[in-house]
Amino acid sequence: MKHSTERILVSHVGSLARPKDLMEMLLARNEGRAYDSAALAKRTSESVAEVVQKQIDCGIDVVNDGELGKSNFSRYTKERLGGFVERAVGPDFKPTSIFGRDMKEFTEYFNRGGRTAIGHHARVFYCVEPLKYIGQDEVNADIANLKAALQGKQYAEGFLPAIAPGTMEHWMKNEYYKTNEEYLFAIAGAMAEEYKAIVDAGFVLQIDDPDLADAWQMFPDMSLADYHKYQELRIDALNSALKGLPEERIRFHMCWGSYHGPHKYDVPLKDIVSLILKVRAQCYSIEASNPVHEHEWRVWQEVKLPDGKMLMPGVIGHCSDFIEHPRAIADRLVRYAKIVGKENIIAGTDCGIGSRVGHPQVGWAKFQAMAEGARIATKELWGR
Repeated sequence: MKHSTERILVSHVGSLARPKDLMEMLLARNEGRAYDSAALAKRTSESVAEVVQKQIDCGIDVVNDGELGKSNFSRYTKERLGGFVERAVGPDFKPTSIFGRDMKEFTEYFNRGGRTAIGHHARVFYCVEPLKYIGQDEVNADIANLKAALQGKQYAEGFLPAIAPGTMEHWMKNEYYKTNEEYLFAIAGAMAEEYKAIVDAGFVLQIDDPDLADAWQMFPDMSLADYHKYQELRIDALNSALKGLPEERIRFHMCWGSYHGPHKYDVPLKDIVSLILKVRAQCYSIEASNPVHEHEWRVWQEVKLPDGKMLMPGVIGHCSDFIEHPRAIADRLVRYAKIVGKENIIAGTDCGIGSRVGHPQVGWAKFQAMAEGARIATKELWGR
């Protein structure tokens, strides 16, 4: 990955707003309904070209395809792994919730208006036979679309996200493998093919693993010591899938679930930073701008960022449609740069902006503000 050697580089986490007509086709494919595969391929290619140009126009240096070829940042893998069946859930099914600890105190909030937001799923996926990767055509299409969109453009690097085994495990239930460990390593072994394809194509691989932090909420009665054991197994599985890939082509994104809500009981960064740094990656993308986690820049005063590693703190967020002021963004970047070194910082987002702000116009305006903030920080840090 490129360091910010001459100026603060600007990137983002990945997911961007999908055009309505494209999303309709993606959902049809995802739900097993009829759709025109040729029309979907054509519209995806066109949309990726458009979204790449928009990123560049906004001042983004490290760009991606907006994940426009996927209907969801995580569940896209149900189309890329063989070994699963889909079933309707029974009346007694209780899904895990990424705000389970918050739910205990803020029950009325989560059930307001007679509707609950506890993570209801009408259908669930179950692993019933050995897992295998069958997504070669899909990942190759992602790669081809991004390569075509970047042709002749001025940019620093391209990246493609892929989901981590530990996050997949929470909605893909195991009925085949004897143990959770065996199941996790089977997911990792299958997904390793996608990870390698992205790196071999010359792109930065971004591993998305929100459940590294938000699983803390899913298991309200788990102690911190037990949580570390729980996550260490999942990191071991992930690292097994990344084995042999160059760390300098990998960045790791984690967050606290990104739902709009209290987040009062999020696990503190200081309690999981040692876990994050165990992931085989050169760069770590971490929420750092929302009201719950912005103060955690102080963690890096106590925890030394290992030599050769980089941070991509979120300096704009999805928690509101407020467009962050460039000066506030610059202040965040300078704060981190003074702790871990300006060359080791990339400006990033807390999470995927596309689906979590009220309108795409707001997301693009946030990107423009982030790029301007990076320019202000560059002038302060480099004197130019």
